[in-house]
Amino acid sequence: MLAPDDQRLLFQLVRAALRARFEGAPPPPLPASEALAPERGVFVTLRRGGELRGCIGHSTPRAPLAAAVRELACAAAFDDRRFEPLEAHEQADLEIELSVLTPLEPLAAADLVVGRHGLVIRHRGRSGLLLPQVASERGWTPVEFLVATCRKAGLPPDAWRAADCEILGFEAERYEEPASDGGSR
Repeated sequence: MLAPDDQRLLFQLVRAALRARFEGAPPPPLPASEALAPERGVFVTLRRGGELRGCIGHSTPRAPLAAAVRELACAAAFDDRRFEPLEAHEQADLEIELSVLTPLEPLAAADLVVGRHGLVIRHRGRSGLLLPQVASERGWTPVEFLVATCRKAGLPPDAWRAADCEILGFEAERYEEPASDGGSR
């Protein structure tokens, strides 16, 4: 788990990265914290008025945590194909959530625990990922979670039952920016 000061540094980094992008400035410097230096899988989720506005991440480590968060903040804001790019006036109302992932590990469908595990399903060159909180927020059963992850991958809903389907699980440390630290929420 990240200490509150390190969480605050990451939320400040997200906001600074977005501000720099809008201003055409170079990305902000990375915070000098040893806790933010290890490489970790991470997702940055942006909401506005409680509605999803963008979510992009890496399921496997690709960069030190702070560097990944800085990169993914802009990707979630501008590159999530499900949404129009963020506009400058939306920054103040953003709600930021970070999900720092544990390593992916094989997971038997029978061992899936909703609210604890996130899922990656890989089959026939396709893959889909859903964070642990998605299933909890929607009240899904384990089977509904498996089906939804298959659909996210563009697979048939029962693909998870195939012998050659790879089911991977992970856990996530979930951090939400306190209202007093961010925009005008």
